[in-house]
Amino acid sequence: MYKKVLVAEDLDSISIAVIQVLEELQIPTIHHVKYCDEGLIRIKKALNDNEPYDLLISDLSFKSDHRKTTLNSGEELIEAANKVQDNLKKIVFSIEDKNFRIKSLFNDLGINAYVSKGRNSITELKNAIEATFRNEERILSSDLSFNFNDKTLIEIESYDISILKLLSKGYILEHISKEFKDLAITPNGTSSIEKRINKLKIYFKANNNVHLIAIAKDFGLV
Repeated sequence: MYKKVLVAEDLDSISIAVIQVLEELQIPTIHHVKYCDEGLIRIKKALNDNEPYDLLISDLSFKSDHRKTTLNSGEELIEAANKVQDNLKKIVFSIEDKNFRIKSLFNDLGINAYVSKGRNSITELKNAIEATFRNEERILSSDLSFNFNDKTLIEIESYDISILKLLSKGYILEHISKEFKDLAITPNGTSSIEKRINKLKIYFKANNNVHLIAIAKDFGLV
């Protein structure tokens, strides 16, 4: 079983339950953080001390407070952790249930398991911890069973998501173009972006940009 686990969760009631599961599994070293920045610091320090973590269990959403932070979500923490310790096992424990977002966590961030918070989530989490230790791949809690090979959303690229996010913020074509140029994202011409938006409207069968954003939100894309 794992020897050293880091839990990133800002709600005490949830973190206590997660820690109890880890204690039941007789994991000797368990650390808990409420902020993603602190989580990354812990991971870096553990590596520097030559005592790295074996597993990270993280929520996705962290409520903001008076403390200024650089990493504001579990996704940002996992992405940052991947850059410093690519062999770290990762379990996401969250209320999120949007298929696309969950798939992107596996495909883009390389998480090992996803457990949704619910009625049987503690049992599901324990099973996920044991399964990831056995090196099983793409572990999902039972209430989230879906086909990873489903092509419905795979055609959507990060470029499309960037456009959708900016549209949802009220950006017009010229502003999106300028933003992409500033970030060196290509293609960044207004005509290219407009063609991509039209393609997305056809893909999602949206009547207009407002309808497109509404659908994108339903799919968890923005």
